This record gives sequence, structure tokens and C-alpha cells, in this order.
Amino acid sequence: MPSYRQLSFLGFVACVGGLAFALYLQHFKGFDPCPMCIFQRVAMAGAGLAFLLGALYNPKAWGRWVYALLADLAALIGALIAGRHVWLQGLPADQVPACGPTLDYLLGMMPVMEVVQMVLKGDGNCAKIDAAWLGLSLPMWTLIAFVGLSLWAVLSVLLPLILQRRTDAVVR
Repeated sequence: MPSYRQLSFLGFVACVGGLAFALYLQHFKGFDPCPMCIFQRVAMAGAGLAFLLGALYNPKAWGRWVYALLADLAALIGALIAGRHVWLQGLPADQVPACGPTLDYLLGMMPVMEVVQMVLKGDGNCAKIDAAWLGLSLPMWTLIAFVGLSLWAVLSVLLPLILQRRTDAVVR
């Protein structure tokens, strides 16, 4: 029977795998991340950190929900960013916003909150589809991953409870 700690650790491993794949694409395949991709990486790291803390501390009762909700929140934020990214990629070419400066430049010139707002609006860099697998772009796969992580965060708490109740019912 899988424990909360094991399920949280698997969530962490999934996040590390997603980040490792993103770094592989960047450093070995030459796909430079757009600003939205970088924000998605931050959300993936946030979810991974929440899963890792849940696995390390292995809290009881409501404490499990705290870590699960933190992981879920990070995954949902990532899903929203990835969804926006997918939407930008689906725009007709004449409606795609103009390409903007790099994230490093923006952070050096503007306050952080203005940079976040500007990046989430998206630009032409984010609308470009570099690669697809099984007919889906990388942001689509990222969106699927974030939805899966969101569900996993909730299941990491519920699954051990459900399995424990079944075991208790069988023992009786």
C-alpha cells in the first residue's frame, strides 16, 4: 500500500523529470525557452518543492493537505500559464503580439510585477511552435503535465486514506 510519503516523493520525481527534460531541450536540442516557458519552469519547481517537503516531513492529518494544496496551487498556476501559452500558439499569425525583449533585459529594466504582467500577456516568441510530439506542442504537453500534477497532489492525500479504509473493512 503506497504511503503519503511515497506518493509525494513520486510527485517530486515527476517534477524533477519535467525540469530535466526542459533543460535537456534547452542545452542539447537548442530550444531557447521563451519567458512563458521560464515561468512554467518556476511553477514546476514550486510544485516539486511542495511535494519534496511533504515527502520529507510526512505530516499527519491536515498537514498533508497543506503540502498537497501548495503543490496543487503551483501546478494550477503552471497550468494557467501553459494554457495561455497554448492559446497564444493557436492565434492566427496576424493576431500574434510582436516579439519582445528577453526576460533578463525586462528584469533589469522594470519592476518584477510589471515584468510578470508583460510576460503573461505573451509575445511572438511564445507563439512560435518549435517542436511537436504526437501532434501536440511542448506547451500542450506541459499543460497536460500540470493538470496531472494537480490531480496527483490531491490523490497523494486521498489514496492512502481510501486504501486504509478498504484494508480496515477487509480486516473487520
